[in-house]
Order: sequence, then structure tokens, then C-alpha cells
Amino acid sequence: MGLFRWPYPAESVRGYWGNVTSTIDWCEENYVVSKYVAEWSNTITNGTFVITALYSTYCAWRSRLELRFILIGIGFALVGVGSWLFHMTLQYHYQLLDELPMIYATCIPTWSILCETQETLTKKGHSSPLSRQFAVGLAISVVVTLLSWIYLVFKIPEIHQTVYGFITVSVVVMSGILTHKFVKDPVAKKSLYQCMSIGIVTFLLGFVSWNLDNVFCSTWIYIRRDILQLPLGILLELHAWWHILTGTGIYYYIVYLQYLRVLTQGLGNDFAMIWRWKFLPELVRKNHTITTKYSLSLLGPYVEHGRVGESRKEK
Repeated sequence: MGLFRWPYPAESVRGYWGNVTSTIDWCEENYVVSKYVAEWSNTITNGTFVITALYSTYCAWRSRLELRFILIGIGFALVGVGSWLFHMTLQYHYQLLDELPMIYATCIPTWSILCETQETLTKKGHSSPLSRQFAVGLAISVVVTLLSWIYLVFKIPEIHQTVYGFITVSVVVMSGILTHKFVKDPVAKKSLYQCMSIGIVTFLLGFVSWNLDNVFCSTWIYIRRDILQLPLGILLELHAWWHILTGTGIYYYIVYLQYLRVLTQGLGNDFAMIWRWKFLPELVRKNHTITTKYSLSLLGPYVEHGRVGESRKEK
């Protein structure tokens, strides 16, 4: 034991929340950091979900975007809260509060992109009639309710994972088609593709981390306990990296969907995508004052502080 390195304690047989009732118990050992938190790293990393989702909600409200983007942000923030409770307790009812909201929250951008595709194909720049939006939402709700019932009856995690994966891929494919076919401004299209690509790559890295955590669990436990020890061992909690990477990737994708929406609605002249500190995207209304360093393209030159859209020196 050293000043900055100490061994893992024994895994606690019983913590504050009692016996594990969830159908999944991840690779992180239970109650080794605190008797009140079953999986410490997997719990606190859900803060990434909550922070990024709430910030996207704030940005949507500040820029007076449609209600759908506020709901998308709130939905993913609730996913983070549910996942926090699940990993903290490993109780089945909190597992459902983690898994089912993942599907429900993803249904909101699915509904949005379906309606947006229909709008763009038929009458560009005009919203679908409320009756058609309602019909699309009702169809999605019926399908998801049926799949939720099947999952609750059979309690097979692969059902949830497959449904979530299918919905996520559907959003990616449909939004990519919209961008390719209907966004004509090359500068805007480049920013969209960059934002989209970072979101997808980051999400996929999280997916890889999740699977490596499951497949090689005993190896990670050995490395954490016998080689790294605490506190370095927590850096090898790969399911925790899934939370960090997917929370970040979803934020990038939400910004991408926001920008795509205003472009397909013919509102591109009212908005700009900025990159805070050259790498963090954000959709803002033009003439909005930015108080941090930012560029107008990924890794591009900094623009002097001021209102977006004004003539400013780049440096």
C-alpha cells in the first residue's frame, strides 16, 4: 500500500440496498467503495448523461427551438437518473427505470425525424398537420408499448437491447438520408456530418466498451485488483466508460438533429452552429453573445468574443 495506491477491499456480500434483484449484475464489483452504492463507477458516471442532456435542454429553450427538443433533452436526462438508481441499488424496479426510458426517450427523436422526413419529402419548410404527427406518435407508442409488455413478461435483456439498437440505428439512417439529400449549403453540411460522425463514433466506442466489459470481465477484475489497485482501477470500469461515451455521443447527435431541423425548415439564416473551445458543438441564434472561446468550424480558428454573426477577427 502506498500513499496514492491501495488495494481493493473484499466485495461486500450485502450492502445497504440488500440482495441483488436485477436480472443483470455488471462486471464492477459490488459495494467495494461504499455500502450505500452497489456499483460506484457505474453510478457516478451517469452524471454525464444528466449534465449533457440538461444542457441540451437549456440550449433548446434559450434558442426557442420546438418543444420536441426540450422533450428529447429531458427524456435522456431521465435515462441518466434511472441508470444512476439502477447501478446504485441493483434492484429490479430501478433496472426497469433505466432500461425502459432508454427506449421511450429514443422514441422522441424517432417520431421527430419521421415527421421531418415526411415534411421534407412533401412540402419542404412546412410542418406536418397535427393529425399526421399524432398518427405517427400513436403508431410508435403502440409498438413500443407492445414490446415493453413482451420484455416485462419474458425478462430477457436482449429484447430491450435489440429494440433500443433498432430504434437508434433507424434515427441515424433517416437523419443521414435527410442531410445527404436536402441540405445544400456545403458549409452547413460539413458541420452536420462532423457533428454526426463524432456522435456515432463516440457512441460506438461506448458500445465496444460495454461488450468488452461483459466478455472479459474476469480479466478486468484481475488487472484492477492485482495490478492497478485503487484508485487507478476505476479507470478500467468499462461499463462506466459506456455511460461517459454514450452520454457525450448523444449530446453531439442532439445538436446535429437540432441543426438539421432548422435547416430543413428553411431557418438556417437565423441560426449558427458554433464549436466551443473548437470541439463542443452548440446551436445558437445569430446575434447571441458568446462569452467563451469558440470557432465556427470543428478545430477551426477562434473567433473573438461577441455576438454570433457579427464581423469578427479569427485567430
